[in-house]
Amino acid sequence: MTAEGAVPGGPRTTCPNCGAAVSPEDNFCEACATELAPAVVSGESPTNAAVCPYCQSEQISADGYCESCGHKVPSSRDHTEIDLGVLAGVTDRGLRHRRNEDAMALATAEPAGGPAAVAVVCDGVSSTRRPDEASLAAAQAAVQVLLARVRTGEDLIEASRDAVSAAQEAVENLGDMPGGSSPWKDPPSATFVSAVMTGEAVTLCWLGDSRAYWLGAGPDAAAQRLTLDDSVAGEMVAAGLMSEADALALPQAHVVTGWVGADSGGAPPHVARFEPPGPGVVLLCSDGLWNYQPEAAKLAELALPLALTNPLGAASALVTFAIESGGADNVTAVLAPFPPRTPEHYDKTLPAMPAVPPDAKDLPADEPD
Repeated sequence: MTAEGAVPGGPRTTCPNCGAAVSPEDNFCEACATELAPAVVSGESPTNAAVCPYCQSEQISADGYCESCGHKVPSSRDHTEIDLGVLAGVTDRGLRHRRNEDAMALATAEPAGGPAAVAVVCDGVSSTRRPDEASLAAAQAAVQVLLARVRTGEDLIEASRDAVSAAQEAVENLGDMPGGSSPWKDPPSATFVSAVMTGEAVTLCWLGDSRAYWLGAGPDAAAQRLTLDDSVAGEMVAAGLMSEADALALPQAHVVTGWVGADSGGAPPHVARFEPPGPGVVLLCSDGLWNYQPEAAKLAELALPLALTNPLGAASALVTFAIESGGADNVTAVLAPFPPRTPEHYDKTLPAMPAVPPDAKDLPADEPD
């Protein structure tokens, strides 16, 4: 199961640090304590293209701009694929944004009860400062908390709340001006959704309008949305004032009312435990996907049955669907088949350099930082 941006591999038999023998079920090397299956985060170490695709100049600045023609060159964060076998995800800049403000973090663990999958998807709020950094900081902080807690068998409801607190703190730390000045107006912010899947249940946590879906497999299986949006549209629907279709047509429909960030107001996250009725797949996604297809049953048609055996291929198909439908936003899709199965290999990411869209010169400028 390989793809551009993902590296194939087999079960780890030796520690990469000390060479000691290890088992595929080990989380850490017993000889030197090296973490054998660390979390993988999109955009964690981004790199820029070495040659400008517009003028072929090799004079690229540290912040990714061509010093010859001034264009922003592609970054490895623009498109990343992560395949961990148990789960997989794809994130893409889309066609209308100059940068990817989504971030995803994936991890696997082998607690006593069997394999587990951990996923976090964050979407930077574009109307705030440094949204790309906000989503990355939130995903990085949250996945570390969740991975540590699932390995030790702790309560996953409480772990999910603590993960959001860690994400909140990480994003808040981005909000101060250099030199200790007063905080920015519109400080960095991001939406948040996480899932921890064991063989028994899926523990979900969210703030904002990034979503989780259950895509049931089998002839009588039902697909359903597992989260409720913290947004103007979501609140109108929850209050029974209008249908979702009508609410999403409102001019302010996608204004979020819940997020992680310095000005979040301390709103508590939503936490839920979902017990799948049978085999299927959990989908986490940003609104760059569900804007084009919000219906769970339709998403299931797009993802299944491929997602049951090839979650990376199905995630790629969902992202391609969103881009071909317009690609107006960054798009992220993570798929985790249930029940989680011990993978034959743990893939790590090598972010792929995306092709430049034909109309790249006409793309709008980045929001000011």
